[in-house]
Amino acid sequence: MIPLRLRTFLNGLAASVSMLALHGAGADDGFAPLFNGRDLSGWVNVNCAPETFTVRDGMIHCDGIPTGALRTVRQYENFELELEWRHLKAGGNAGVFIWAGPMPAVGQPFLRAIEVQVLDHGYGKSDWFTTHGDVFPIHGSRMKPFSPSNGDRSFPKEMRSHGAPEWNHYRIVATNGVLRLSVNGAEVSGGTGCTWRKGYIALESEGGQVDWRHLRIRELPSTGAGPADSAPEAEPWRSLYDGRGLRGWTPSPGAEAVWAAEDWTLRSAAKSASSAVLRGPVCSGATRMVFDWKWDAEPASKVPPVSVSVAGGEPSALPPMPKVRSKDWNRLELRRVEGRFELTLNGEPAGDVAVPAGDFTPVLVPGPVLTRFSSLFVR
Repeated sequence: MIPLRLRTFLNGLAASVSMLALHGAGADDGFAPLFNGRDLSGWVNVNCAPETFTVRDGMIHCDGIPTGALRTVRQYENFELELEWRHLKAGGNAGVFIWAGPMPAVGQPFLRAIEVQVLDHGYGKSDWFTTHGDVFPIHGSRMKPFSPSNGDRSFPKEMRSHGAPEWNHYRIVATNGVLRLSVNGAEVSGGTGCTWRKGYIALESEGGQVDWRHLRIRELPSTGAGPADSAPEAEPWRSLYDGRGLRGWTPSPGAEAVWAAEDWTLRSAAKSASSAVLRGPVCSGATRMVFDWKWDAEPASKVPPVSVSVAGGEPSALPPMPKVRSKDWNRLELRRVEGRFELTLNGEPAGDVAVPAGDFTPVLVPGPVLTRFSSLFVR
């Protein structure tokens, strides 16, 4: 029996030799590196801690905490993408997002995208997922899956992926809304009619310790994806919550037990006094803020659980919003305009609140029901 370390080395060597044989060592085949092997230039950490995605030994390393994404700076329409991945522990979960949006979907840590599953065999088996390269749309995207399938999820027609800690090679061909995935040298899954069909490429963090290497891309001619077929262009949003703790946030005196970090969400305990607030960092020069929240029960008031403080002053509470959803996620955007913040709730105008000029601090407010927060961004 070949020892595990030697077998892992030989599998990695075989994958590298296969790539060289397929493309030619140093050949001008039109591919460009998507990762320079030194730093994360060309990539944006969307909603994870700085420690989540790092560069280690010429690879992108993900430690899986919190759930979130690292995306490309720019969008891609038609292309061929190649990469190698390995889970370092059995049962790991991750993914590649294709034609993704720039921000998390409402009440989610994930981007809207077509997901190419990166799942280790130790995760288990099910009649609705496999560990060999499923492809499926998430959070608003659409796709007609290749057979075999379950719902809109394309299952691989061959079981070809290796378990942790061995390397796997993915080749993703994305053209005119058609996505095809090859695992370790053979096409296994995909779909047609994808919407969007132009967007960002992203690596997913979802609990698994994963290494990524040899990421490269060859762009193909455009087929004219219009606004309806394309992800929105990214804006310079900055995440205020890192998913690993309360770094950058300060509970009011005596309120430490009220607040807890739970992966991609922040939680405030039920039956908490409204004075037990959580103050965020000073947002110098920021003019907009976005945050999602969900009440786990019907609240007594429809006032969103956030306020804004300027220069250490008293927080400016938001007005009640009759259209706010209970027991479901809401997204509120605050946009500074001439001494006030204009408010948008779930895409619709929701009034305004007077806020003096100056750098502001977001303040999260607990209440009588358990409240969860996510996607806290400023720009």
